[in-house]
Amino acid sequence: MIVAEMNDDRERYESMLAVALQEARYGRSEGGIPIGAALFTLDGRLVSSGHNRRVQQGDPTMHGETDAFRRAGRQKSYRDLIMVTTLAPCWYCSGLIRQFHIGKVIVGESRTFSGGIEWLRENGIEVVDLDDSACRELLEGYIREHPEIWNEDIGEE
Repeated sequence: MIVAEMNDDRERYESMLAVALQEARYGRSEGGIPIGAALFTLDGRLVSSGHNRRVQQGDPTMHGETDAFRRAGRQKSYRDLIMVTTLAPCWYCSGLIRQFHIGKVIVGESRTFSGGIEWLRENGIEVVDLDDSACRELLEGYIREHPEIWNEDIGEE
């Protein structure tokens, strides 16, 4: 039974990740960094989605997670929401997740960038890393083409 439940969860998480991955592709088609995110209720209802718009809007705070968060609007509580993101959240977005007590984070991949996922776990937030190759390949291709923009995004010189 436990194996079946894990497979069911993985399938559900992958369908949620598909929304974030589509957002990442939108961002890429706009000339931006291909990182997407979405917020879901625990029962899987989409609340909002967004993508990294730093390049498009000239706004250093417009990461994929913050875009999805802003589009969700005011909520009485964020504890029963799931943040789904194509890449491990950076420290800035990890802080947002922690500040508003978002209870679970589904990560498309963390090989390219591990961000603050261990810190989130240490603070009681469940993090599931799907290690998705499509997420990784999309971002790795962008980084090869635009290393200077990627380094700017993660605060590296």
